[in-house]
Amino acid sequence: MAVKIRLARHGKKGFAFYHIVAADSRAPRDGKFIEKLGTYNPNTNPATIDLSFDRALDWLMKGAQPTDTCRAILSYKGVMYKKHLLGGVAKGAFSESDAEAKFNKWLNEKTAKIEAKTNKLASDAKSAEKARLAAEAKVKEERAKALEEKRAAAEAEAKAAAEAVAAAAEMRPRVPRPPPKAKLPQRNRFRRSCSATDNDTKRQWFAGNRRLFFHPCGQPKKDGTRK
Repeated sequence: MAVKIRLARHGKKGFAFYHIVAADSRAPRDGKFIEKLGTYNPNTNPATIDLSFDRALDWLMKGAQPTDTCRAILSYKGVMYKKHLLGGVAKGAFSESDAEAKFNKWLNEKTAKIEAKTNKLASDAKSAEKARLAAEAKVKEERAKALEEKRAAAEAEAKAAAEAVAAAAEMRPRVPRPPPKAKLPQRNRFRRSCSATDNDTKRQWFAGNRRLFFHPCGQPKKDGTRK
């Protein structure tokens, strides 16, 4: 049975993270595995890797073959370099203490590089945030200045218009208004004449105003109004 060290996908769409597992090469990618060795989260910068160093090294020494991505992860954590040093000790190229010293030196340098990169990313993020806030403050200041200029121009224009109206009013001669005309009483002969109780007076009024109710030909009008 060929054992491979590979990644098993987890997480959701667009935000995946992976388990580092030792599994049979015939098993599906996200299927059954022999042992979980760690996790790999590429969504952070730098990527977050949680690896069981000793178990990964043990599987490598037993002949497990890592995939390309897992090989890069194991090299990043120093597992591949540790295997190389142990191979040199087995061949007698150097002692185990020398191998341990070399590995510790490499690990310190690697840790310093990772820390420097993390600090640089943090400082860059702070600088970018500071620049963004400065740009926002500048834009706000420019907008406030433009609004103040616009408001001042509107006030000056309104003041000039008011002064022009006042000057025109002073230059225009004042014409006295004519006295209001007295309202004349409306004539309503029908109401005045009909208020009388004398039937003879009513008949006389009707005879005198016959043209209001009849055509010249003698036919009565339909609406009873004067044309």
